[in-house]
Amino acid sequence: MQNVKEYMQVVGQTARAASRLMAQADTATKNRALQEIAAALQSQSAQLLAANAKDVAAARASGLDDASVDRLTLTEKSVRGMAEGLQQIAQLPDLIGAISDLNYRPSGIQVGKMRVPLGVIGIIYESRPNVTADAAGLCLKSGNAAILRGGSEAIHSNQAIAACVHAGLRAAGLPETAVQVVATTDRAAVGELITMKEYVDVIVPRGGKGLIERISEHARIPMIKHLHGVCHVYIDDEADLDKAIRIADNAKTHRYGVCNAMETLLVAQSVAEKVLPPLCKIYLAKGVELRGDEAARAIVKQMKAATEEDWITEYLAPILAVRVVAGLDEAIEHISTYGSQHTDSIVTENYTKAMRFLREVDSSSVMVNASTRFADGFEYGLGAEIGISTDKLHARGPVGLEGLTSQKYIVLGSGQIRI
Repeated sequence: MQNVKEYMQVVGQTARAASRLMAQADTATKNRALQEIAAALQSQSAQLLAANAKDVAAARASGLDDASVDRLTLTEKSVRGMAEGLQQIAQLPDLIGAISDLNYRPSGIQVGKMRVPLGVIGIIYESRPNVTADAAGLCLKSGNAAILRGGSEAIHSNQAIAACVHAGLRAAGLPETAVQVVATTDRAAVGELITMKEYVDVIVPRGGKGLIERISEHARIPMIKHLHGVCHVYIDDEADLDKAIRIADNAKTHRYGVCNAMETLLVAQSVAEKVLPPLCKIYLAKGVELRGDEAARAIVKQMKAATEEDWITEYLAPILAVRVVAGLDEAIEHISTYGSQHTDSIVTENYTKAMRFLREVDSSSVMVNASTRFADGFEYGLGAEIGISTDKLHARGPVGLEGLTSQKYIVLGSGQIRI
């Protein structure tokens, strides 16, 4: 391979050329490509799992932590999930070219907006090989070209998935360069990707806080990102406690190494003695380490003492911070102080409190009587997600098709001139 800078320049140039063709592609062609990619993933499942097994074995040998290995691992179920996500994207309405807000002005012209692709999207991610399929599908349906740079630990898995993507693009008559998986594991490729303003329109980093902070510091291209997920569940004094136990258990233990897992449990003081013992019994049986404030530790003796650092930590592990609060006001204040504006949930049967929580908690996803684990593009009906944004401009929350598009003003006239 030529040096990394030259290689990435070629990747950028071909992606820009492909983006112009993708912007012209009709809905039927894009949907055919998605269906063909899904079929290739399913037919090549054994090969994908074999490639993934190489990555997992190498990751374990190198001492990669359990949470990262979990994110890296593919199963027959997850391969089916990738295919189903692509099929769902194919069934979604095609936003590109849609015209909205068309109105006549006093001059006689009509002014409206048209939905258009962003262009070339660079995606940098760690561990999760399913991102390769999800990102390819969303970029394809939204008329964009994609440059994907996965982690070195997933190189075999990502290249195997990329081969299925290219097969689907070929079958639909679309350029293979519409989705390029960077073939080098040299970290210099990331430095090139995030500074190629002439070829790349937006960067989407997916990974740990350290990765995203590094990219944010050096990127010269707009980004769609979230730094970390310190997610909360607040059990209100008017909660259905059976419901609360189910939700709080699922939010923490369904999967540990994901950004929408609960990291801090807040419990109203008046129900703490009723709900914490049975709930913490479940956590302890599942091997979750509990770190609580003084009030929580007085109720559940097995808890360790929480520190100030625990309230701001995204564990991505079987560790949970627990705090007893006076009520809704203190819960909202805690989330405002320590949260990461990712996902927060209240369990309550009081409609007024639920509406206050929805209005006042400033996070990208705010929930009532539901597990934070639902903060996901697939669960939100987006087909898949490119990532989650906690920024407030352009896109917020799980980013699906609409988040990968922009709008331009269009004007329809009949010969009008400015006087």
